[in-house]
Amino acid sequence: MSETAIATLSQNLGFAVYVFAVLALVGFVVAFAALLGGRAFGRNKNTPFEAGQLPTGSTKIRFSAKFYLVAMLFVIFDIEALFLFAWAVSLKDAGLLGFGWASFIEATIFVLILLAGLVYIMRLGVLNWAPQGRQNKLNK
Repeated sequence: MSETAIATLSQNLGFAVYVFAVLALVGFVVAFAALLGGRAFGRNKNTPFEAGQLPTGSTKIRFSAKFYLVAMLFVIFDIEALFLFAWAVSLKDAGLLGFGWASFIEATIFVLILLAGLVYIMRLGVLNWAPQGRQNKLNK
């Protein structure tokens, strides 16, 4: 066998041992939890309990869809920040001359597209949480 084949085989064998060890550990933890886990059943077992207080009222509270929209917007713009941070780090590592103006223009287009999306959702009123009466006063 050649030297490169031996090196490849040793790397693959190490990876296979790692995967087997991870799967064995996960299987052990799941089996151990199943063996030692609680099995008590009763009327109060599934009752919500928080900070020593028994629940009062219904636990099914309906939230406005605006909460979910704001959460999705947060995720979108958080991912934008991650992309721009990774771009800035790679730009710093390679130096400005390594990327040139093309990379800067691409990042600018990326930010402008997201800015257009932000303007669009602001025009839709997604971020406007004021009650209708106050909105009428603000618009006059």
